[in-house]
Amino acid sequence: MSSAALPAPLRTERLILRTWQPGDREPFAEINADPVVMEHFPAPLTRAESDRFADRIEDLWRVDGWGLWAVQIAEDQSFAGFVGLNRAEFAAPFTPAIEVGWRLAQQHWGQGYATEAGRAALGYGFQELDLLEIVSFTSTVNTRSQRVMAKLGMQRDPGDDFDHPGIAPGDRLRRHVLYRLTRPDWASCRQGEAGAWGASLARR
Repeated sequence: MSSAALPAPLRTERLILRTWQPGDREPFAEINADPVVMEHFPAPLTRAESDRFADRIEDLWRVDGWGLWAVQIAEDQSFAGFVGLNRAEFAAPFTPAIEVGWRLAQQHWGQGYATEAGRAALGYGFQELDLLEIVSFTSTVNTRSQRVMAKLGMQRDPGDDFDHPGIAPGDRLRRHVLYRLTRPDWASCRQGEAGAWGASLARR
């Protein structure tokens, strides 16, 4: 297995998006065990499940050189969760695709962090990875994440809604919405909100 070079952290006005550190494991497990954070997932994760998830995230970073960044609050250096890019490869009409996604600790909700970090992740995907489109998806009942997708300039076509194959038929989480953002639409959003999209790459 070849190892990709890891990028410098992405910095926004209030956040640092960086690769993962050993000290992230404990707060990450607390996030994954929180039933409120995990309301729109099949179940909270045990510590062992959370650590395996973190292992997969780090493995993909080593292979691809990009992925789900650990989000650090610049002001106090605390770990807040993850935001970043991920390969969507399950069976669906729109896959394979690259998605933008996030999971933040509950105490960091409502402060615009997911949108701020999501903009940085989108910028990296379109500028550095030269992607043509980035998607995002969630269950139809997860209106909080859908609001973030809309704030990122992503568009939903109800005709793209789908049943997630990883969730059992009849489960309230099975039906999903799909949001898309093409590179031209991203460029238009960025031009219209230049200040909000001002994430920069910088070495720590």
